[in-house]
Amino acid sequence: MPAFLPDAATLAAFAVAALVLTFTPGPDMTLFLGKTLTQGRAAGFAALCGAATGLVIHTLLAAFGLSALLAASPTAFGVVKVIGALYLAWLAIDTLRHGSALTLDNQPQERQNWWAIYSLGLGVNLLNPKIVLFFVTFLPQFIQPGDPNVSITLFVLGLGFQLIGFPCCAAMILGADRLSAFFKRSRLLMRGFDWACATLFGSFAVKILLARA
Repeated sequence: MPAFLPDAATLAAFAVAALVLTFTPGPDMTLFLGKTLTQGRAAGFAALCGAATGLVIHTLLAAFGLSALLAASPTAFGVVKVIGALYLAWLAIDTLRHGSALTLDNQPQERQNWWAIYSLGLGVNLLNPKIVLFFVTFLPQFIQPGDPNVSITLFVLGLGFQLIGFPCCAAMILGADRLSAFFKRSRLLMRGFDWACATLFGSFAVKILLARA
């Protein structure tokens, strides 16, 4: 296995986490499914591509920004991870308190061009401060202390998140009508997503805090 990749157990944990997060409703899912229902699949894919571009940019910023911080001060990097643990714990509590952020409206809307919808998708993730905090706190949890390839590892994990998530989201767009109806009538499943995501966030937070105790 290449030196810049985590061990198999860490990669497996990352893959599971990425899948849970992909299927947990949020603003980007609301946008690309909403556009699919109101303006067709092409509009849905435009929104998805924009959202994915925003995540790639965040991946680059997290990878090279955090690697610079680690090179400058391993202690500061440790502080970032602890702050990240507290943020993930807050996300777990907030998810259980307020539930999933999926609201779909299938009423017809004025049609927009591809670039306009792409820009909306880009803005949803690129300008969302929660996404910034999430990438800075989520990806480092899969990095080993003293990793000499930290920037490459962070970048590869970020792209891996996309490689796992994009096909899943594309499948959601192709089955948007059925998925929308399923979500609307299955509140128990939606709550299950909330608990799965909260458990994931909480377990990461506990792991980090116990490791540093």
